[in-house]
Amino acid sequence: MKQLREDSISFPTLLRDVNCFAVPLMLTGVLQLLYNAADTAVVGKFAGSVCLAAVGNTTHIIHLLITMFNGVAVGVNYLVARYYGAGEEEGLHQSVHCAAVLSLILGLCAGALGLVLCEPLLRLVQVPDNVLPLSVLYLRIYFLGIPALIVYNFGAAILRSVGDTRYPLLFMVLSGALNVGLNLLLVVVFHLDVAGVAIATSVSQLFSAVLVTLRLCTIQNPCRLHLRQLRLYPDKALTMLRVGLSAGIQGMVFSIANVTIQAQINSFGDAAMAGSTAAANIENFIHTAQNAYYQAAITFTSQALGGGKPRRVFPIFWACIGSGTALGLALCACAQIFQVPLLTIFIKKDDPAFLAVLAAGSIRVMGIGRFQWVGGLMETACGSIRGLGKTVNPTVTTLLGSCALRMVWVYTVFALSPTLQTLYLSYPVSWLLTFAVHIFFLLLWRREAYSAEPSKEVPSV
Repeated sequence: MKQLREDSISFPTLLRDVNCFAVPLMLTGVLQLLYNAADTAVVGKFAGSVCLAAVGNTTHIIHLLITMFNGVAVGVNYLVARYYGAGEEEGLHQSVHCAAVLSLILGLCAGALGLVLCEPLLRLVQVPDNVLPLSVLYLRIYFLGIPALIVYNFGAAILRSVGDTRYPLLFMVLSGALNVGLNLLLVVVFHLDVAGVAIATSVSQLFSAVLVTLRLCTIQNPCRLHLRQLRLYPDKALTMLRVGLSAGIQGMVFSIANVTIQAQINSFGDAAMAGSTAAANIENFIHTAQNAYYQAAITFTSQALGGGKPRRVFPIFWACIGSGTALGLALCACAQIFQVPLLTIFIKKDDPAFLAVLAAGSIRVMGIGRFQWVGGLMETACGSIRGLGKTVNPTVTTLLGSCALRMVWVYTVFALSPTLQTLYLSYPVSWLLTFAVHIFFLLLWRREAYSAEPSKEVPSV
């Protein structure tokens, strides 16, 4: 991807550039998501529905504890892209080395918190006693690899900010293949079940972190990492944290809302838990694919402002949201049409609960999966706002419009009609409302963005 410095650019060219950036990023995210999906599929096929439920109950806990720390990677993306767009090599150099130090600190903190809090959080979401020990075991092993995961995500954010999306994709191909191979070896051959898939994931995360670090240390451009020059620059760290922590808090509260909903799903029994887990894996692939346009919106918008081209902001928004919506609609249609064969990837046909799990999974696909494209609209609009350097507004809007509404829904609408269908309806309703509010604020800031004086300085947030 070229830096956005030309005075004018046609919309078809912009659309091409956005997709050339987003597609490798999308494939990288999908491959990273295969870590947990491979765990789920292997354990569901070879260890049964109880083990499947055990792994599934950990998903929201994992997101809850690492989203806050990984949110800072959004701040890395914003700051590196802004300096890159402005052509400020010294600021870029400092941002890269500061980000590397932050990733190590936050990774160790996330791993320690995960090890300490995993069992209390699992009890909080009312994981049944027959599933709890397996879920605790999976989480404890998984969180040993969290520092490596955060190092990878920070490194990949740096590479993407300067247009390098191919190497993160290659690293995910290699580490994903390692993960699948270790899953089969440890579960099928050594019968380690839940422990086996957790070990495979942690080892694969370490492998990807090593690869992205080697790339940063050898790349021939100003974002090259020099290990002897690692330093925590206070001003750069503060900007990354200001932008990134708002995204992290938003994601963490999202996870709290989802943990609340998971507790309600658990009340429907093991089959509902296993079916929800299988369907959630399908949804995650759709979300991850669309999330590439959220990342593209942040990167392109930040580069445009850094290069003194504020009038590019809204064409970038339309290019990202148009491409993301088209992709989301296609994927949601496929999820609805092929839901049965997709769900059976995660369920053993000879499992006594097969039909009940399949039915529960289908309810979730119809209630959430086919509307996932609406969530993509919300995310992309939020990405454009973050690319403008706005941090508080998108966080508050998303927390109130999506998370708070979802939790209110559980204790009002769901309380009146306690069915899985009613519970899952809270997702598309909250997504649509939040998207509408994001659009309102984007239009409000349109004049402010267009009247901005061209400048290559990186403003404080």
